[in-house]
Amino acid sequence: MKRIARPPKFIIGWREVVSLPDLGLDGIPAKIDTGARTTALHADQIRQITVKGQDWVEFHPDHAALADVDLIARPLVGQRTITNTSGVPESRFVISTPLIVGERTRPAQITLSDRAGMKFPIIIGRRALKTHRLIVDITKSWTTAPDPRVPAGFDTKDDEE
Repeated sequence: MKRIARPPKFIIGWREVVSLPDLGLDGIPAKIDTGARTTALHADQIRQITVKGQDWVEFHPDHAALADVDLIARPLVGQRTITNTSGVPESRFVISTPLIVGERTRPAQITLSDRAGMKFPIIIGRRALKTHRLIVDITKSWTTAPDPRVPAGFDTKDDEE
């Protein structure tokens, strides 16, 4: 059996610019969170819908760090109980979509969560880091995109969310 070569591991910083092209979201400021297992995207107006007999989820990723975006509908992968930052378990809808980090595009399962009070509209968790073969250097930020692509309102100082 021929073994498929895997791409080498790639070092990124604790803040990066990512994209979710199938959702029409490009240049999203992301916090890389090795303490989180799953990736979570900000969403409000979340509701489960049926499209041609299949379960979908409809949501609006309206966040201060994102440009104006429309309502998004995606097939529902399932629901997962996640322990939030306060340590409280909550049920979240899960979608699957390509995630671009640097020049790497891989499928990612993403939970939908209200992150309106957070600086970053998306956190990238360990599962996506593993799939993308990424290593986090906590002394770096914005390594996958030059500073001009960093969204307005985001400084490059080392601050916490």
